[in-house]
Amino acid sequence: MLAVPFIVKSFAKVRIFYVSGKYFTIFCYLITIIDLVFWPFGENDVPLHSISKRGCAYFDTHPHGFDRKSDTNALYNASIKDENSKGFVSFAFPEAKSSKTGVSVRYAPCIEREWYVLRIKYGQAQAVADAIIEYGTYVYLAKVWKDIRNKETGKKQRKLFPFMNLLFAYMTEQEAEKYVKESSVSKYTTYYYNHFVTDKNGYNPPLVVSGRDMEPFIKATSLLDEHVMEVDLKNCNFLSDDLVRVTGGPFEGITGRVARIARQNRVVIQIKGLQTGLSTAYIPPYFLEKVEDRP
Repeated sequence: MLAVPFIVKSFAKVRIFYVSGKYFTIFCYLITIIDLVFWPFGENDVPLHSISKRGCAYFDTHPHGFDRKSDTNALYNASIKDENSKGFVSFAFPEAKSSKTGVSVRYAPCIEREWYVLRIKYGQAQAVADAIIEYGTYVYLAKVWKDIRNKETGKKQRKLFPFMNLLFAYMTEQEAEKYVKESSVSKYTTYYYNHFVTDKNGYNPPLVVSGRDMEPFIKATSLLDEHVMEVDLKNCNFLSDDLVRVTGGPFEGITGRVARIARQNRVVIQIKGLQTGLSTAYIPPYFLEKVEDRP
């Protein structure tokens, strides 16, 4: 038994880039159990259980399986207070990065900024996102997998598409007006209006989303899980009105309502003002807990 910790540590120093097959996945879980029992980790260590659905995620050559500098940067926003989310951001928002120039912008909560929803002309979402990032504004382009049929072969293919062709931009009212009316992206960009609210003149105002609604939405879509999908809230088969929280797995911390989708129980994430929601992958019942206080 004394050799077990040595074997486990050896695995931590090897990069495993991609391994398919359920048997190796089970083996990885067994290694995780042995790791937790025979190799207790300290406050700066991480356990060896980064197991993905497609196999075992690779471990860095660092003895603890991660790069300290990269992880420190990734958690830059984890403890920043967001006034719109009524508390502290519970996970690090992904960095907004231009796919053309590599220019990046980090999420930095600010009282003067809000999450504006922009409707983008079909096929231009990534280009508009890149341009706004290069202006120095943080944006989030949510993407979901969809099935499309190849015109030549007639076969279905799965590809990533922007969620409802929308772009979520964290900016001031003045910046929003500039991008929609006076910038190089104006011809591709319009406001997405809140059709559930009218202003004093009887018009629907531009939709502004709270940070509290954006956090679970970003967390779910940033996983790029192939089972996450758009759902029509009007035709969604909700099992009850109870709000639940996911307590385990990749969707841990996400709150929503349970619905029956694709013959599975999934948690549906809703953004106030949108008629389309987002469903997680299948969530086992033992990973769900009822939330007593509604947000």
